[in-house]
Amino acid sequence: MKTLIVDDEFHVRDVIRHLGQWKKYGITDILEARNGEEAKRIIERENPEIIFTDVKMPGMSGIELIEWLNTISYPGKVILITGFDDYSFMRKAIQCGSFDYLLKPIEADAFNKTLEESVKSWTNEEEDRCYKEAGVYEDVKRLRMNQVVTNACIGEPFDTNEITSCLPQTDEYDLTLISFYQMHHSDPYIQLLADELVDRGLGNAYALQNDHSLCLVITTQRLWLSVEEWISHQFDIPVHIVSCDPLKSLEEIPKSFQSLQKAVKNQNFRSIHSLNNLDDARRMQDIVSYVETYYMEELSLEKLSTRFFLSREHISRKFKQEIGMTLSKYIMNLRIDQAKYWLSEQDESIYSISLMLGYRDENYFSKLFKKVVGMTPFEYRNGEKKLQIESK
Repeated sequence: MKTLIVDDEFHVRDVIRHLGQWKKYGITDILEARNGEEAKRIIERENPEIIFTDVKMPGMSGIELIEWLNTISYPGKVILITGFDDYSFMRKAIQCGSFDYLLKPIEADAFNKTLEESVKSWTNEEEDRCYKEAGVYEDVKRLRMNQVVTNACIGEPFDTNEITSCLPQTDEYDLTLISFYQMHHSDPYIQLLADELVDRGLGNAYALQNDHSLCLVITTQRLWLSVEEWISHQFDIPVHIVSCDPLKSLEEIPKSFQSLQKAVKNQNFRSIHSLNNLDDARRMQDIVSYVETYYMEELSLEKLSTRFFLSREHISRKFKQEIGMTLSKYIMNLRIDQAKYWLSEQDESIYSISLMLGYRDENYFSKLFKKVVGMTPFEYRNGEKKLQIESK
């Protein structure tokens, strides 16, 4: 990264050169110019990212220099250096697009603080430019906002201003949770809804990063019914929808999200379209496939009910009919089979295996394993190792 110091006085340039903590902030080349015309030639040849320029110089002033920089769409940061504190001057500097200004005599702390901030600002803008040129800027921004909203929902720290920047200004917002059928690909529908809300200035929609079947929608107050009507015409898949009381502040998102989750748990949702075209056998296949993929996570009839749009009672009854055992026993068998594989093929500790399988209590896991297999995990591992030695 390059910086250019423009001043007609050698001693001022020398002071600036010695004041700057250049290496600390990534400056590798320090260039100098005695006046505006010389600065123009250096800028055209070297394209420095940061420019410090005096205001009063013979020929071309610092103000005239940044006016010229504006005509060539210079992307770097310009800091003006002046010997007087004047409001009209500051106003002109702002109008010309200068990043900041420093008063003479220059103090080391103030100078390096400005240097740090200018480098940081240029770096952030350069990243944005690179994203835009690569055509992925909007995708990166959308992913970032999805993560910010997800953090808010799960109670992690979040910046309300960052969320507000992607929403229309209003005194209150409506918060709505949309739940998709687990096996449906929700991303295209969430993006379709988000684009529609942004285009109409109604709000935005966010895909929750910890659960791809959930979408949180934030809209301006009293406009949700029109949005829901649009969804009913544009979505060709079933969804469940729950809403809560209006938010007076986005800081209420964590609490309101808990309220929405509770409503889903109690099945207090509205349905758009239905799953009549999917028979029970097909839906049970979807559930079994999901269980076999996520059996090491916390699974419950309640969770499956939310994801597969069936009542807890219906899933419990049909699961036993189709599979021949209860959901809890099926999950236990999958976990024990996985434990047996790890015990015989890997050197993970029994405690680690119990944690990976979702059992926080090693003693409980060991007792459960012995009840099913007939021996403790330790005995099973030793027996398997003995068999392997004998077979060689």
